[in-house]
Amino acid sequence: MNKNKNTLSFPDKSNSWDEVTDIVVIGSGFAGLTAAIEARNAGTSVIILEKMKAIGGNSIISDGGIAASETKLQKKFNINDSKDMMYADMLNAGDLINYPELVRVVVDNANDAFEWSQEYLGVEYLDRVDQFGGHCVPRCYTAKNISGATIIKKLKEKVEELGTSVRLQMYFKSFIQDSEGRVCGVIVRENYDYKNPDSGRDIYIKAEKGVILAAGGFSSDIEFRMAQDPRLTEKIDTTNKPFATAQALKEALRIGATPVQLSHVQLGPWASPDEKGYGHGPEFSEYILFQYGIIVDPVTGGRFINELADRKTLSDKILSVGHPCVGIADSKAVSESGWSIEKCLKKGVVKKFNTIKEFAVFYNVSYENLEESLNVFNKSFEEGRDKCFGKPIIDNAKPIMQTPFYGIRLWPKVHYTMGGIRINVLGQVIDLEGKVLEGLYAAGEITGGIHGASRLGSCAITECLVFGRIAGKNAAKKLS
Repeated sequence: MNKNKNTLSFPDKSNSWDEVTDIVVIGSGFAGLTAAIEARNAGTSVIILEKMKAIGGNSIISDGGIAASETKLQKKFNINDSKDMMYADMLNAGDLINYPELVRVVVDNANDAFEWSQEYLGVEYLDRVDQFGGHCVPRCYTAKNISGATIIKKLKEKVEELGTSVRLQMYFKSFIQDSEGRVCGVIVRENYDYKNPDSGRDIYIKAEKGVILAAGGFSSDIEFRMAQDPRLTEKIDTTNKPFATAQALKEALRIGATPVQLSHVQLGPWASPDEKGYGHGPEFSEYILFQYGIIVDPVTGGRFINELADRKTLSDKILSVGHPCVGIADSKAVSESGWSIEKCLKKGVVKKFNTIKEFAVFYNVSYENLEESLNVFNKSFEEGRDKCFGKPIIDNAKPIMQTPFYGIRLWPKVHYTMGGIRINVLGQVIDLEGKVLEGLYAAGEITGGIHGASRLGSCAITECLVFGRIAGKNAAKKLS
């Protein structure tokens, strides 16, 4: 048993609790809703808590991308892939500091989770498979409407079909532990309003079987993220909603959960300083530019990176340049990609140019140097490889020469926190002595160790569904 000197105990009497349930789930994103569904399917009663006025957290504003190997779609498009290849890619992106056993669980269960989302939830995906930075083959799938809301909507429908719902404006404050240290309940601020934190009242909810923590990351918590990485000041924007804070994480640490790799915070290299938050620019940069175009330093007009490198490599390199960089792709890239950039153009974050010279003048880039960079890159198609930076020449890619041309300014934004609390392969939270912190489970971005130094693109939803299912099933069994 985990006896912690900071244990917040509460009399275990039926009349001392405001509510009693089998399982409390904290958070209503991909991981939380998935965990709730599996817990309900196991026959338990579940209360889902969400601090905001709407469900979904950051999940609902994601692009809805999920990664999995050995899928039906890959077979349809004759793509050779394996779980071992995906495992190797995740470890390489994570600089080999991932917890191997957790990565193995994700990749081994990724296809099952992907199929579960389609066949059980009814989520529809686009009929295509993409290769994003850090993946050695195409294995990324995008939900219809290119939005995580497509998945959240189906999760919400299933939760309600199973007889429960998300309780909104319920701010998680503290865990309650019994005399032996087991997590047995929570204190929650009911009718919470983040603009007026003192609103509402505290209520006490008992969890007979366990609490599942799925409260997400801390990308918008400037003080906490600066404590991990001093570069991440208020001058670095985030793609997250403003309520992505560390409060739930800090409460888990208070009762003895092991912190894992908290200083590893991922920046999105596809973000633009010309719009706030996630914006629409990534619909061009991540889905088209990185695959088919090039990025240059506007001061030199030269390339400096493999545009299909993983997110950490790209972000670190752009930051090292010291100022926003610019990306260029042509109309052939847009048409071959199959993605629409209408919203990007309408918002003005992506610009359209009739000539390379117009592009160079607008972004204040040396026309001669830019033209030389394009000529060198275009020779890659004749030679079959990018000699300068080793960028893969993907299927359907062509030399950059078809008018009109499209450009975007790029500057990384805080996007994802790889670090969090330690869990085991059963989704149980582990304490500082390496033992199970009884009664507490976790899934999603609040956990650490799965992605190591850098998360591979499209693997977050995979992780949330895989470990959300695991945590929900095992909490219902009351493993600890």
